Amino acid sequence: MALQTSANCKFYIGTTSPGTDLASFKGDTYKEVGSIEDLGEFGDQFNQVTFTSLGDGRVRKLKGTKDAGDMTLVVAFDGDDEGQAALLAAAEDTTSVGYNCKVELNDMGTTNPTTFYFRAQVMGARVAIGGADNVIRRNVTIAIDSDVIMEEAA
Repeated sequence: MALQTSANCKFYIGTTSPGTDLASFKGDTYKEVGSIEDLGEFGDQFNQVTFTSLGDGRVRKLKGTKDAGDMTLVVAFDGDDEGQAALLAAAEDTTSVGYNCKVELNDMGTTNPTTFYFRAQVMGARVAIGGADNVIRRNVTIAIDSDVIMEEAA
């Protein structure tokens, strides 16, 4: 794969129907979130577990549990966008039921782009007004709580 830009990458939010494998994620219904400025980052990282040995004064480091991270999705505030409305509804959901999400990359010249699927909690959707010459934004925290499944471009 050659270098590519983030332009034309997309984020979608689906339903609470449990996505567990590629087929179940692909079978869900998604709404595209519009006016995205930044998708943030995601992917597994191990938590660090440490043990300090008194005998030699050395810190031992081990891999603990994996965490796929929290994405901060930055969007231009748009009350008419159906995807943003779905994100807000998920943020206001007081249950701990995850939502299916997908991220599509901008794979130039492919019919099916590289797509990442995962389940997540929408933890908040804060409004960021900024100064006089800023676009009003919304910063949405997406807490990933499943494996991230990647479907490569075809």
